[in-house]
Amino acid sequence: MTSPWWRGAAIYQIYPRSFADGSGDGVGDIAGIRSRLPYLRDLGVDALWISPWYRSPMADGGYDIADYRDIDPLFGSLADAEAMIAEAHGHGIRVLVDLVPNHCSDQHPWFKAAVAAGPGSAERERFHFRPGRGERGELPPNDWQSTFGGPAWTRVGDGEWYLHLFAPAQPDWNWERPEVRAEFESILRFWLDRGVDGFRIDVADLLVKAAGLPDRASMPPGATPPHWDQPGVHDIYRSWRRIIDTYDGERAFVGEIWVTDPRRFAAYLRPDELHTAFNFAFLQSPWDAGRLRAVIDRTLAEHAPVGAPATWVLSNHDVTRHVTRYGRADTSYAEDGHRVFGVDTDLALGTRRARAAALLTMALPGCVYVYQGDELGLWEVEDIPAALRQDPTFVQSGGTDLGRDGCRVPLPWTGDEPPFGFGPGGSWLPQPEAWKSHTAAAQTGDPTSMLELYRTALRLRRADSALGDGALTWLPAPDGVLAFTRGPGFTYVGNLSPAPVPLPAYEEVLLASGDLDGDSLLPPDTAVWLRTAAKGGQ
Repeated sequence: MTSPWWRGAAIYQIYPRSFADGSGDGVGDIAGIRSRLPYLRDLGVDALWISPWYRSPMADGGYDIADYRDIDPLFGSLADAEAMIAEAHGHGIRVLVDLVPNHCSDQHPWFKAAVAAGPGSAERERFHFRPGRGERGELPPNDWQSTFGGPAWTRVGDGEWYLHLFAPAQPDWNWERPEVRAEFESILRFWLDRGVDGFRIDVADLLVKAAGLPDRASMPPGATPPHWDQPGVHDIYRSWRRIIDTYDGERAFVGEIWVTDPRRFAAYLRPDELHTAFNFAFLQSPWDAGRLRAVIDRTLAEHAPVGAPATWVLSNHDVTRHVTRYGRADTSYAEDGHRVFGVDTDLALGTRRARAAALLTMALPGCVYVYQGDELGLWEVEDIPAALRQDPTFVQSGGTDLGRDGCRVPLPWTGDEPPFGFGPGGSWLPQPEAWKSHTAAAQTGDPTSMLELYRTALRLRRADSALGDGALTWLPAPDGVLAFTRGPGFTYVGNLSPAPVPLPAYEEVLLASGDLDGDSLLPPDTAVWLRTAAKGGQ
């Protein structure tokens, strides 16, 4: 039997503001996405994940949603979205949309009504309003901190405080309220009825809070934080799974889950909950063969008890691009994601490692995610002037954290100077002049380019039944080398060591991330896909 598509898909993330601009206002939009669907088809991806396109004040790049059932005019209209979904399907591409259930915008009608209704009202029960501490209620209700920096509480005019685990413009929903649950079940149906193939669930482990909202300082050492990974969240996803399973076409969920305990992580992927979840441990791992193998083994072991496929991702809209990370002395990515100024980066080294890492992710069992621009070899843009930065992380940290704007710079498509074909009206963040050689047009047809590497790898991955969903068998390898087989006849070898290593016996080189040293040696920071004998080259 053929596995469901979501068990081995290649999924491309679109951050709409930065993908392509069709209206000429300098901001990416649905018209831009529609114009580039042939590019995505030719790239060889199976599905798109579209970051929030809903009506929003854009206090956090669209993750502050004022209306979950409408498209922000910055991006187009609901009719435009429906047309884009249909056109993507016409190209054989499925569409997942971002869902943000932990918080909304402070301009959402329900939150505005809650502020107006006053303390003790039913409207305020939909959120987490509390009186403050101190003699006059001048202190926050507890010691929780915002992910973006500072207290996780903001005071309103009548003296009560509301909870926001992110920016003050993003109040957290109270998932203990049945009307909140019913509202989101209705939102799911709204988009499923319009043909979306599934949802990426933002901060999926944060929805439910511990009863009484206790201080973190009051928790015993090692206890689960009171705002994170609470047992009640699983009831929500079981109800959502019942809904999505009533629709045809193998619709699916993928969760953004930062849970590190293997058993607790796997609980989200039980057959009656989410289909898949992002693998952040892999993204955070340094460029080290031993560390990567440990993460791969742990990931596959975590997923095995519940029969869920693993996912592999190198970058997204929240993290420093991996071309930059892999060119630094410290190639890992810290969980807190703190970005600092002045870190030396060797972009040539980072690019070489990024090419090898791409072949690794696409050879591993399960799904692979490609963040827009990965296929162009783009790096983190770190010299954006402070006055142009828009990420609330930069503002709330007082500028000590650069924020996420550097991985959200609009894509370069064509031409010799900015905005490189992004759109006729410039781009909302400045693009580096050096991206001239990294446009999609400049790379098309160049067999040595990152774009053609991705196109070839995705084509081979789709054509070879050994890749995607399935099993992996490790091969003996020297220190600093990863080597495994995927079914009979396919072997991956990646050399992360500082010296060339001999290749196993093979019949054909299917694809290499860089030039080989003759026919038998694999240079450092290089990976290769081999067609080997039916026994897997052993």
